[in-house]
Amino acid sequence: MNSPRHLASQGNAWLAELQSSLRLGAPLILTNLAQVALLTTNLIFMGRLGSDALAAGSLSASLYHAFMIFSMGLVSAVIPMLATTLGRRLRDVREVQQIIRHGFLTALLITIPAWIVLWHAQDILILMKQDPAVAARSVTYMHTLQWSLLPYLGYIVLRSFLAAMEKPAWTLAIAVAAIGINALLGWMLVFGNLGMPAMGLAGAGLATTLSSLFMFIGLSVVVLRDPRFRRYYLFDRAWHWELPRLWKMWKLGIPIAITFTLETLVFYAAIMMMGVIGQSELAAHAIAMQICSVSYMIPLGFSQVATIRVGLSAGRLDPLAARRAGWIAYALGVGFMGLAALVFWFAPLSLIGLFLELNEPDNQAVISLAISFLALAALFQLSDGAQAVAAGMLRGLHDTRTPMLLALIGYWVLGVPTGALLAFQADMGGIGIWIGLVTGLSIVAVLLTLRWVRASRRLARKRPSRT
Repeated sequence: MNSPRHLASQGNAWLAELQSSLRLGAPLILTNLAQVALLTTNLIFMGRLGSDALAAGSLSASLYHAFMIFSMGLVSAVIPMLATTLGRRLRDVREVQQIIRHGFLTALLITIPAWIVLWHAQDILILMKQDPAVAARSVTYMHTLQWSLLPYLGYIVLRSFLAAMEKPAWTLAIAVAAIGINALLGWMLVFGNLGMPAMGLAGAGLATTLSSLFMFIGLSVVVLRDPRFRRYYLFDRAWHWELPRLWKMWKLGIPIAITFTLETLVFYAAIMMMGVIGQSELAAHAIAMQICSVSYMIPLGFSQVATIRVGLSAGRLDPLAARRAGWIAYALGVGFMGLAALVFWFAPLSLIGLFLELNEPDNQAVISLAISFLALAALFQLSDGAQAVAAGMLRGLHDTRTPMLLALIGYWVLGVPTGALLAFQADMGGIGIWIGLVTGLSIVAVLLTLRWVRASRRLARKRPSRT
């Protein structure tokens, strides 16, 4: 039987972990929200140009997002690698340098082919049965947006370093500044304010590219000048690469990238199916998905917390602390998504009104569909939060391959076919597609959670090296 002193000690340990997770999670979450605000601001500006522009811009945004998510997943291997290294308390400067150096190399190697493919976005969209006129208009956004990928990935590598050091405040400050820069540049370049040319969709993409460049340069200045980070000399010998180290990073990162992409492509497949159904459905879906993207940033932040805190504990060989870190992050992420579901269900118009004029007669069909889509989105908020944080917990243990396979089964063997069947065979249209999304996310959430339950039980049976 556990003594009162032992129970009090355990309670204090859980409380301390909760406090640590919130301290780390708050700036990470705000940073994630700041980043998604860049593309959200663009969509708001596009909505002011009209539902046609919103539909065209959402196609390019979704295609870009698919490539960005895969690339980000690949460089995200930096986080668990740094967390495990720093958790050993060795503060091995050379090892940290090597991880960052190969993170930058990975960003460069994945960006070049992505740029080539995205430049031909119009042909890709037409192959996917999209309206040729909408596809032609959408690439005016893509051809200025796509160049933001490399500086954004460089920013992600440096952000991962600061997060693993549990010092994410600078990333938040720079991301918040980038929101203001993106909004100002977008207002100037999209609508032609302050003497700038009215570039429309192209102006929105250019604003985000310049903002992403600012984010990378800003964090570079921080790690070069702040004494806490300067001693790691992250940019020294930047061209000294080792193929075995690169492969080690890719071996961990490729399953993460594929998992991210499998989930993202589910939503992109939904965009494509919506485009086949009709332009109103496409515009409504774009609004609903962008709102969901904002709420998702909170469990994504706690997923990053889980990876870091679990990885740090695993690095110092403290399995019970790793178990606590995982479950605390899980509870925080899923708990928030429960609150988000209530907002989606009871106040959809307040959210939709950010993107469209609610009293405009031409927008009523889009608004009605968006309300229905948000009602279904409320149903999968808990599942979306659970799968995101569970995947982060497993990444803290460098467990990435099995979660990739579980995502493949849940999203593509079950979720997407269900949505397509209901949409086109059962004539449920966009509602059927959203039911498919709910199905896929729920299945993956259950499978990943069960895998963590097994992993956490194994961790609990091991003796920690320190209390």
